[in-house]
Amino acid sequence: MKTLKLLFALFLSVSITSCVVVNDEPIVDNFVSLEEVVGGYDLWYVDFHRTTGNAEIPYLSKAFTVSFFNGDLYANNNIVDIGITGNGLGIHVGSYRTFVDGVLETRHDLDGSYSFEVIQISANEIRLNDLQSNTSYFLVGYQRNNFDYDMLFYDNIEYFLQEYVAWERTGAANGTPNPFDSEHFLQFTPENITTFYSSQDNFGTNVDLINWDYVGSYKVEDIQDYDDLKFLTLYYDGGDTEEFELSVINDGTIELFHLSSNTTYVFTGRGFILYKKGDSKVKKEAVRNSGRKRTKIKRNKIIRRVLK
Repeated sequence: MKTLKLLFALFLSVSITSCVVVNDEPIVDNFVSLEEVVGGYDLWYVDFHRTTGNAEIPYLSKAFTVSFFNGDLYANNNIVDIGITGNGLGIHVGSYRTFVDGVLETRHDLDGSYSFEVIQISANEIRLNDLQSNTSYFLVGYQRNNFDYDMLFYDNIEYFLQEYVAWERTGAANGTPNPFDSEHFLQFTPENITTFYSSQDNFGTNVDLINWDYVGSYKVEDIQDYDDLKFLTLYYDGGDTEEFELSVINDGTIELFHLSSNTTYVFTGRGFILYKKGDSKVKKEAVRNSGRKRTKIKRNKIIRRVLK
C-alpha cells in the first residue's frame, strides 16, 4: 500500500520523465501523476460494501461506477443500461481536479465539493479518504471492454430489482400447479432493500394502474460456489413463504426457479427508472418519487439446495 501524496512529493522537483545514467546505461524513471492514475481506467467500480466511516459522500453512495475524463466527472447511477448510457461512462455529474500533493478534488453538480487523499492499494485499486471526515471509499478500475458486468449485477442484485416499477411474468415452464402461478407482477421498492409487493392483475396492465394485492419482506442470499446465482425468499405478510433460485438473463429479464414446484418463471422489467444526479430522475416508462442510495449489504451464504 502506498500513499500517492508521498509519491508525488518525492518527484515534485523532477519532470514527468527523467533520465539517470548508471554505468553508462540510461535508466528511464517514469513518474505517474494522479491524473494518469484516475484517468488510467475508463470505469471505477465503487465497491460500496467495503466503505468505512460514519459520514457519507452522497454521489458516491448512489453511483455504481465513476469515471474521470479530462476534468469531467461521470457516474453510472443505474445498473440497467450500464455499458450503454454515456457510451459506457454514464451521465455527466460534475468536474474534478488533481493536485501534485495527491489530493483529488471533485465538484458534483448537486452535492457540492469534496476533497480526497488518494491511496493506491494495487495497480487497479484506490482508496479515497474524505479530508473532512473519517470516511473512505474503495474504487476498482476497469476498462470498458473488460468490465465485469456480471459481477456488478449479482453483487448489487437488490438495487437491480429496484430499477423497474414492476416485474411482469412473461413465461413459465415445467413444474406443478401452485399458488404462485397467480402472481403476475412483482415490485421491489427503493425505500429499503427488504420490502416487496405482488399483484394478480391481468397481464399487460399499465404499471401505473397495477393494484398491489400483497406485501411482504424478502431476503437475498449468496449460494456457495455459484457467482451467477442467488437465493430469493419472499415472506408474505399473510404468512406464506416462497423460495426461488434467482438468475439474471439480461438487464431487463430475470428467471426464478420455484423450489417447491420446480417451475421456472421468467419476469420482465416494466417501467425502467433512470436515476440521474442526486435524487432527480428521468421518466422512461414511469416515475417513482423516491431517492435512492446504497447501504452496505451483508448476505448469508448457503449451500445450493437443489441441482436442476
